[in-house]
Amino acid sequence: MNGYERRKHKKIKQVFDAAFQLFSRHGYQKVSVNEIAQQAGVSPATIYNYFGTKDQLYVDMIMNWMDKQFEKYDLILESELSFSEKTKEIMLLEAKNLTFLSEEFRRTQTAEEHGMSQTVQQYSEEKVKRFFMKYVALGKQEGYIQKDQTEEVTMLYFTMFMNELARRWDSTNREYDFGSTETLMQLFFYGLVGQIKSEND
Repeated sequence: MNGYERRKHKKIKQVFDAAFQLFSRHGYQKVSVNEIAQQAGVSPATIYNYFGTKDQLYVDMIMNWMDKQFEKYDLILESELSFSEKTKEIMLLEAKNLTFLSEEFRRTQTAEEHGMSQTVQQYSEEKVKRFFMKYVALGKQEGYIQKDQTEEVTMLYFTMFMNELARRWDSTNREYDFGSTETLMQLFFYGLVGQIKSEND
């Protein structure tokens, strides 16, 4: 990366950071490109030059945020945690992120904003599918997921539990009841029958 590319990359990061703070705090409609430029320390022309429109900046910002979240998922998957602990950490993070996205797009009002949310959803679904293929492959390799189980069914099962974690995410304190989370994780891996043998057997 040469000097020009480094400067451009730095400016784009500044714009994303400023836009994320302002959009999250005030909502899409109430934030102007001029306000983002001022907080980012760049000119409005720079933002239009890089993104074209405020709509595109918003979409690119959310996608950039998603990329960072999936980097976190990959780090969890590559960590030394057991597969069950990896699953727990990924579910908790995904539940938190889904809550953020649902709150972000709940304020959608115009047709343009609805179109943006659909674009982001399609991007998210593609990223989720690619990541989940790695997750399922690792689970099968380590004996936590049946070898003949399809990715589609496993993802449906995972999503059911993850959605319940998202429902339990406290909208005021933003804290989880980790006791009930542990119970859900036991159900996820061992069902109602319970653990028949320990992971060390």
